[in-house]
Amino acid sequence: QFCDVSFAYGDNDPILRHLSFLIQPGTRLGIGGRTGAGKSTLVSLVARFYDPTAGRVLLDGVDLRDYKLADLRNQLAIVLQEPVLFSTSIAENIGYGRPGAGLPEIIESARAANVHEFVAGLPDGYETQVGERGMKLSGGERQRIALARAFLKDAPILILDEPTSSVDMITESGIMEAMERLMADRTTLIIAHRLSTIRACDRLYLLNKGRIVDSGKFNDLAENSIEFQQLGGQC
Repeated sequence: QFCDVSFAYGDNDPILRHLSFLIQPGTRLGIGGRTGAGKSTLVSLVARFYDPTAGRVLLDGVDLRDYKLADLRNQLAIVLQEPVLFSTSIAENIGYGRPGAGLPEIIESARAANVHEFVAGLPDGYETQVGERGMKLSGGERQRIALARAFLKDAPILILDEPTSSVDMITESGIMEAMERLMADRTTLIIAHRLSTIRACDRLYLLNKGRIVDSGKFNDLAENSIEFQQLGGQC
């Protein structure tokens, strides 16, 4: 729950202004808006990369600042537009989602993320080194490995920050299929680059200059919201 939340970086003008909303467990919430509207900042507050300048963010009625940071982040799985991969093997990169997981669990997660066949076809399989920041892999391959890591972590809250914005439409289809499985029975916040990404959400919030300017279901907003229509594919 966001309770009258505002946020500014240092002494700059606020990025978020007086946000208040409640997300029920198991809900898929889509967040749309132009570049600079505050979408990524909003989910950064959920993960406590930053704390609100004013107001409170609550989880199960408790201020996030009252949780131990490690305990809070254990409840979250985060997939970013540019996944963070380490200069090590594919298996270790997936295994980072749950330290101590065995190879069978890593492979199961890779299957769920639609990346197992690709990895199994590599000469070194799961021991393949991904290179600095995963640069030996394509954008779609890196994204699927990040999804496999999220499957392995199996956290109840999922944050997807523009997870398909850097891939082509064909690659997006496979990633979306994996994301549908990942979102099942989880509370999900998904930031949209392409409006199609948030079509299946239970509710959408449209941000403009740090405020929620419209909300509703996808089809209702597509038909009735001027803000939604102006965004078009530029979310």
